[in-house]
Amino acid sequence: MTKQVAVILAGCGVYDGSEIYETTLTLLRLDQLGIGYHCFAPNIEQHHVINHLTQEAVEGEQRNVLQESARLARGDISPLEELDADNFDAVIVPGGFGVAKNLSDFATASDNMQVLEALKTSLAGFRQDAKPIGLMCISPVLVPRLLGDGIAVTVGNDPAVSGAISAMGGLHRSCAVEDIVVDLEHRVVTTPAYMLATRISEAATGIFKLVDRINEMME
Repeated sequence: MTKQVAVILAGCGVYDGSEIYETTLTLLRLDQLGIGYHCFAPNIEQHHVINHLTQEAVEGEQRNVLQESARLARGDISPLEELDADNFDAVIVPGGFGVAKNLSDFATASDNMQVLEALKTSLAGFRQDAKPIGLMCISPVLVPRLLGDGIAVTVGNDPAVSGAISAMGGLHRSCAVEDIVVDLEHRVVTTPAYMLATRISEAATGIFKLVDRINEMME
């Protein structure tokens, strides 16, 4: 496996971490294409813990984002601070509310969002070297803060989230669940995934297209 992709996680579970299906589909497609990958996550406490059965916050419980992300990576994961863009050809960020709660404060701050400094530092090298960056579901909201203004992304057609992206200086493009938006100039690929998907097969189509396009851009 000559190509290598970094995958950045934000916990484990749609409501307080990384979306499990999106992460698994991403890793599956990378492996199907013969692309090597390694997962990273910040070694910080989660914003909060959600009972995924009731979708309610669990009072008094704390979990670590890196430890929770290790569940998705089967233990093969490193702290985000150890991510060196020189060792990878591209980076992908799956979605899930952990992106809006742990990698940033978008869930509470909307277009006043601040992004985790470790994430800014980690992605700076990919941006500087024009290496492909893929984001799905809610994670494209990070783009204006991480990569700068005027970059085309999609979260599907959610008016509140797309409005926040525009307010932060981004360019939102409406997109169907099975499709992707590619900003060739800035080397950014996005897809709505579970912002729109009602079935895992719908999410898979767009995610596979994203990974396929990232693969092409690494040539």
